[in-house]
Amino acid sequence: MKYVIGVDLGTSSVKLLLVNQNGEVANEVSRSYPLIQEKTGYSEQDPEQWVSQTVVGLSELVRAFDGDVNDIEGISFSGQMHGLVLLDESNQVLRNAILWNDTRTTKQCQEIYEKVGKERFISITKNLALEGFTLPKILWVKENEPSIYEKVKTFVLPKDYLRYRLTGKLEMDYSDAAGTSLLDISSKQWSTEICELLDLNISICPPLVDSHENVGKITSDMSKHTELSESTNVFAGGADNACGAIGSGILSEGKTFCSVGTSGVVLTYEQTGDKDFEGKVHYFNHAAPNAYYTMGVTLSAGHSLSWFKDVFAENEDFDTLLKEVGDVPVGANGLLFTPYLVGERTPHADATIRGSFIGMDSSHRKRDFARAVLEGITFSLQESIEIFRNNGKTIDKVYSIGGGAKNKEWLQMQADIFDAEIVKLSSEQGPGMGAAMLAAYGCGWFPSLEACADVFLEEAESYLPIKENAAQYKKLFSVYKQVYNKTSDLNEQLMEFRK
Repeated sequence: MKYVIGVDLGTSSVKLLLVNQNGEVANEVSRSYPLIQEKTGYSEQDPEQWVSQTVVGLSELVRAFDGDVNDIEGISFSGQMHGLVLLDESNQVLRNAILWNDTRTTKQCQEIYEKVGKERFISITKNLALEGFTLPKILWVKENEPSIYEKVKTFVLPKDYLRYRLTGKLEMDYSDAAGTSLLDISSKQWSTEICELLDLNISICPPLVDSHENVGKITSDMSKHTELSESTNVFAGGADNACGAIGSGILSEGKTFCSVGTSGVVLTYEQTGDKDFEGKVHYFNHAAPNAYYTMGVTLSAGHSLSWFKDVFAENEDFDTLLKEVGDVPVGANGLLFTPYLVGERTPHADATIRGSFIGMDSSHRKRDFARAVLEGITFSLQESIEIFRNNGKTIDKVYSIGGGAKNKEWLQMQADIFDAEIVKLSSEQGPGMGAAMLAAYGCGWFPSLEACADVFLEEAESYLPIKENAAQYKKLFSVYKQVYNKTSDLNEQLMEFRK
């Protein structure tokens, strides 16, 4: 039996999957690393932590493997998007990586619009200039850390740096490049126009490759540290959301998934890169060959639930916290939550908006709040689905992965709020499985990623919308959508009181 490894380099940990030719996960290892948050809005990591923890994790995976290490034929990667890793002429890291959830770059986003023009920028990149993306981070370093910027030879994203350390070769795939705000999405080339207007040397942009492309082998030094064979093929990999799409079978028109992690994502397949969503949702190159996807993002999805548990139910696990949400009626007895704990992305690109509980009274109990949190997260995701539907997409079946797929009440809630069939996969590994599938396809096990998905992925259970609940949620959703406009000015005024 042959095997591949899928590496998912996330925000809080790296997860490694050993997958055989039948798509079965033979083993998995997870290694965590810390966030560095020195100021409000700042979020960084030490890239060396990604490397050291991945190397230890690979070694653990190989040592537990009872077969011939040469049967592990390939490895590929999924990685957190948008993070900025700056390298000097020797490919040494110049500073901590600035992550996707860092919001210090509001001024730089405005500068992009002033110098490029908002409409022109969207026409090239298919996306808004957002604080979380890579380009504003580069401009921030250029303005605030000029001595570091002077030494910059190139930049990469997190998983690209990890792959470089394993292979000694430096590239970026199209799906991750699409999230930098420097890629011309349709032509699949770095934008000379944007670089020139912002006085950036286009030479800092790395070579571009397809996600399934073989980019080399494990170096002899890394072979010793990881115990992988030097003959192990290394494939470029892709952005975590693109790999999550592959790992959920989102490989043809009409396929959609909803993923709840720290952030939440609704993603749907697009055959071409020439549609115009006016920047209302993200529009990126897929990790699947010659394909694209559109995506709406809730910045604080699973994070909202984790925050609520940590603050109000510190000594309970998630199962205990959510045990009674099924006993609470639709609408949480008139309690409504908006999950804007760290700002919002879709449909409101707003770094200053903050969350709210609306409608609290003394009759409400913890279980009402817990249900309201789940409903609020799901309403936020529904805003993305509404945009897709308003632009002509038919969404009647949604694959649910991540934290939102672990609770039956939440799965039914998604079916009712989305008014669509919700499908849970039998083995839900998301981005890590997508990375493994890219390696399997790259190794030549299958003629296409679709053929790989037919073997690797299997539907386990589904949830259909309950008509009465869907009708109630439709009413409540119209109330939910009003909260943003009615609280945005209040939150702006509260900014000066935040420390």
